[in-house]
Amino acid sequence: MSPKVPAPLSASPKNVLQRKPTKPPSKLRWVWLALSLIGVATVSASAGALLAVAIAGTPLLQSKLTPEEAEVFNQDEPISTSLSLRMPQLTRPVNILILGVKVLSSDVSNPPPEAQNLGYHATINSLEGLSDTMMLVRFNPEMRQLTVLSLPRDTRTWIDGLGLTKLNEANTYGGPALAARATNELLGGVGIDRYIRINVQGVEKLIDALGGVTVYVPQDMQYKDDSQHLYINLKQGEQHLNGAQALQFLRFRYDNYGDIGRIQRQQMFMGALKEQALSPSILTKLPQILSAVQSNLDTNLSVEELLALAGFASQVDRSNVRMLMLPGDFSYAEEYEASYWLPNQRKIDEITQQYFGRETVSYVSADYTETTKIAIQDSTGQPNAVQHWVQTLDTIGYGNVFVDLPWSERLATTRIIAQQGDVRTAEAIRQSLGFGEVLIESTGSLDSDITIQLGQDALQVHPVPDPTAIDSPEVAEPALQPDAIPDQSTAIP
Repeated sequence: MSPKVPAPLSASPKNVLQRKPTKPPSKLRWVWLALSLIGVATVSASAGALLAVAIAGTPLLQSKLTPEEAEVFNQDEPISTSLSLRMPQLTRPVNILILGVKVLSSDVSNPPPEAQNLGYHATINSLEGLSDTMMLVRFNPEMRQLTVLSLPRDTRTWIDGLGLTKLNEANTYGGPALAARATNELLGGVGIDRYIRINVQGVEKLIDALGGVTVYVPQDMQYKDDSQHLYINLKQGEQHLNGAQALQFLRFRYDNYGDIGRIQRQQMFMGALKEQALSPSILTKLPQILSAVQSNLDTNLSVEELLALAGFASQVDRSNVRMLMLPGDFSYAEEYEASYWLPNQRKIDEITQQYFGRETVSYVSADYTETTKIAIQDSTGQPNAVQHWVQTLDTIGYGNVFVDLPWSERLATTRIIAQQGDVRTAEAIRQSLGFGEVLIESTGSLDSDITIQLGQDALQVHPVPDPTAIDSPEVAEPALQPDAIPDQSTAIP
């Protein structure tokens, strides 16, 4: 049925004179009108700028992939709608491989003129080196989830043409396609749709373009390497970091855990960045951000796809962000000539099935209540409360509990961290305790399945007893087994 169209007013003077004068809009209506126009103009300007970039070709793709290399990435099915009157939207779950690259002038045979004869090994604007940082990120619009799987650079795995070696070598010898193929095989066939490569200069520019980020620095970080002009000097505590300072935070790995400790701090940083910078307003900044980092970035994402990913990430709640690390263990010094991170295939299968869409796995997850290894890191400064919750966990069936070194940041809310991605057990513990929030991260104790970082809410549920009653049964020291006491030399600071 055709829509009804109102009859036009007669143009006669009579009709014109009979029309009532319109009342001027109220101030409130003017405010709403102004805001609406600003919103439309902002979105239109962003869409227009991005569309102009898209029309110019594919400026974000710096490495030309051969047909064989392009086939590594799942490009048969579109991942987003096109850029039109509406902003692009994701149409299916997408796996993006992110490679953070650092290349020194000494790593290449012909460094650029500005990096020559400096007396030190300068970082250069290149993407053809070892990938110091590797992550597989899953954007899942069906579940409204964002999952980050950090892949340690020293992971021992098979790389075509190189054999069993460190995962970070793939980018050097075969670029993003070989890195994607090696990651796919390491994860048992998880598909990879697109890739992003960015170097350290690009990361610094990106953080500056986002206005910096406030993060808690868990310890004093000091390191000096004159050969690279790398100087790290950050004090413990909450700080607002600009691009150069953020690089210091992200590159520091000079503690007991080396690169694994750095991955944990990277996840802390990404969590803070998600909360502060990845809001819907980021869409209006994308043209400036792309302009700032374009020369330091390489990706086979189109501008429309990148816009769809950014829009989705900005709308995901913190509770639906999962940050995991490839399960594994450190190799022993006498085991190999080099130091490796040895992947745990059973746990990898469980994670990829739960978070990355693998349909079948070799192992089936089970209920590990009695054997679940729980670490408690105290931020309250009240050891009596720690002892109470150790006893409480034992009472409800979690007997494999140990007290780790304290967490330096004073927390208002207890964090129950699913270190290995076991959200079901973490949520069961939260419900049993009656307080805290569940985080799916790898920022807790490496020796644990679940890490509980006690906050002030634990004291509200269980007030600190009178110190004079310290020998009472309620606060008596629990009888921990010797093998439940952590190795203090490797506990997380």
